[in-house]
Amino acid sequence: MKHRILLVDDEVDILEFVGYNLTKEGYEVFTAQNGAEALRRAAECRPHLILLDRMMPVMDGAETCRAIRRDERLRDTMVVFLSALGEEEQQLTGFGVGADDYITKPIKMKLLMSRIRAMLKRIEIEPESPQAPAETPQQTVPKSGLEIDSARHTVRCDGREIRLPRKEFALLELLAASPGQLIPREEIYARVWGAEVVVGDRTIDVHIRKLRQKIGDGRIVTVKGVGYKLEA
Repeated sequence: MKHRILLVDDEVDILEFVGYNLTKEGYEVFTAQNGAEALRRAAECRPHLILLDRMMPVMDGAETCRAIRRDERLRDTMVVFLSALGEEEQQLTGFGVGADDYITKPIKMKLLMSRIRAMLKRIEIEPESPQAPAETPQQTVPKSGLEIDSARHTVRCDGREIRLPRKEFALLELLAASPGQLIPREEIYARVWGAEVVVGDRTIDVHIRKLRQKIGDGRIVTVKGVGYKLEA
């Protein structure tokens, strides 16, 4: 089976050009020209990755991403903005609505294909008739009030269930695996985003800030210029 990619942009030229290159790379490609159409197409094809423009009619990219993150059927789908809006504030907004990555146009096609390959390496393709996976135990962080359920992709914080976007969940899961231990920034980049994916210097900071808003400021400690740790 092939990885499925949904390409969403209101410019037909971009759909044709990027779609052609994705198909040539061996991906199964679906397209949509606005956010509302993207949600319908995503529900039908269940893509592994959605490449999403920011400025579109009917529903813009930010609104579309929020809707994707609310859809239980798409909880494991990676969402990557591919947009000409490259200002830092625009990128922060993109991460804030749940995007896994933000790529600024224009970008050379070889580099875009390389980044897509690196991201999709971390997504396993399910067989036609998958066996039921073994039950994954909950991960409880001592004295932190956090319970992380990897199988259901949920977190309980002081008894309250919260839902996290894919990257925020992976980041919290990594920190929670070694409570009280400092995790260097380089290791976080490699294990959460992948060593082959180029991300901005502020990417980790943005995700940490979003996590603190949801689980409390005091749980994640910053060691300036080095990394982060989860207080046990």
